[in-house]
Amino acid sequence: MTTTSDRSTSVRTPPATARPPRRRLVDQPGWLLASGLAVLLLAVWEAAVVVFDVSALIVPAPSTVARSLWVGLTDGSLLPHAWVTLQEILLGFLLAVVAALSVAFLVTQSRLVDKAVFPLVVATQTIPKVAIAPVLLIWFGTGMTSKVVTTALLAFFPLLVNAIHGLRSTDPDQIAMFRSFGATRGQVFRRLQFPSALPSIVAGLDVAAIFAVTGAIVAEFVGSTEGLGYAIQATNFTLDVSRTFAVLVLLSAIGITLHFIITGVGRRVVFWANDATRIDH
Repeated sequence: MTTTSDRSTSVRTPPATARPPRRRLVDQPGWLLASGLAVLLLAVWEAAVVVFDVSALIVPAPSTVARSLWVGLTDGSLLPHAWVTLQEILLGFLLAVVAALSVAFLVTQSRLVDKAVFPLVVATQTIPKVAIAPVLLIWFGTGMTSKVVTTALLAFFPLLVNAIHGLRSTDPDQIAMFRSFGATRGQVFRRLQFPSALPSIVAGLDVAAIFAVTGAIVAEFVGSTEGLGYAIQATNFTLDVSRTFAVLVLLSAIGITLHFIITGVGRRVVFWANDATRIDH
């Protein structure tokens, strides 16, 4: 006969609820980690300036830079310069995209162009753009045209190299299969080579956009009466270092915005690319 105490001991206790695994720091979103690190660095910067009593003529505190940036944006002294530089960046970038993709197509589709033209293109890219910027200023004047051309020259080569690499990395067996079904050279390019090269092209666009920002500022340093490069030179002349840093923040914001636009569009266009080939930060 089973007693009450025996029955109570035979009842199984429910298992303890398993604790969810702790999320590691590396598993946090990239934007959250980057933002946290940026806040930490700014806090250390602010504290170092205060503790060591660093002069604002040498390194201004982030709070001082933020005030200068706010004043420059609200009183209209920075926005016109930012608009001029943004136009130079976008126009130069678009010109570089058209030129680089056209040359990449010709180089990969014609052995004659590859042997005769591409070495000359590489040779011209070895010339420092800072050295030819004054010549472009003489040819195209002090207006926006010389700035756009300089910007395009800096953004051209990174995109060209990536586009050529992508177009040449198409699987030869796939090209042979397309041709065995009667596909023309144009159809092979449109339906196979160009889609296969898109991950490399997107990577080249990302690099070219950053170079476009640099190109616009280099051109404005050589000779200009407006733009963020001109604003940097003017603030250096007046020793307004906080405004110089404020302009640098604006330039960084332009570059970061272009980067996220290109990578965002790239993720949608090159949705089939795996993690090894897709630009995904």
